[in-house]
Amino acid sequence: MSKFGLIGKDIGYSFSKSYFTDKFESEGLPHAYQNFDIDSVDDFTDIIKNIKDLKGLNVTIPYKETILSFLDKLDEKAKEIGAVNTIKITENGSLIGYNTDYYGFIKSIEPYLKTHHKKALILGTGGASKAIAYALKKLGIEYNYVSRTALNNAIYTYQTLSEEIIGEHHIIINCSPLGTYPNTNICPQIPYDAITKSHLLYDLIYNPDETKFLTIGKLKGATICNGLEMLKSQADRAWKIWN
Repeated sequence: MSKFGLIGKDIGYSFSKSYFTDKFESEGLPHAYQNFDIDSVDDFTDIIKNIKDLKGLNVTIPYKETILSFLDKLDEKAKEIGAVNTIKITENGSLIGYNTDYYGFIKSIEPYLKTHHKKALILGTGGASKAIAYALKKLGIEYNYVSRTALNNAIYTYQTLSEEIIGEHHIIINCSPLGTYPNTNICPQIPYDAITKSHLLYDLIYNPDETKFLTIGKLKGATICNGLEMLKSQADRAWKIWN
């Protein structure tokens, strides 16, 4: 029996475990999937050493970047992105890192894109945001990061965001964990009054289905989308990599 799993922290809510468990059952596959909820990325080595028949892993917050130093090789796209969300364990025990987040994001956002969607704001600067930036570049969409503090790659902070800036960026993507269950009554602090029906608000969060960020956007007439389809597409791509 082959084993697969998810590396992360506070991941009891995880989509991946239920998705792959259902997949294995429906397709009659003799595999198992489990969550590895670890307090430190250093605990990763114990999982690799102690779990027999482990063939593949997904990686989520907060380890998509720190996991890189534990891997033997990176796929070219993962290397360019600088973050990993999928690990393949080869027959000789080598650990190869991939990124399927960018693929899932492209598949899920493409149906919503209009000709005026030329500039995007990425809320957050973590591992997930790097995959989103890579995807936007592939789609030919200009983007800027928004961070809590001034960073080299973020020209905007939440304090410096203005209605004019929001008006110039018709795609706004939340890559931060703000609004995730159970803290559903919080959202990124942006000038929501500048949101219009021309805007597309995308939230990587999928639990709840509609975050406060998306609810406010919908009330302003914007098109909204959560991260569920992205997760399904990235999971399917991960399965292909493992096989």
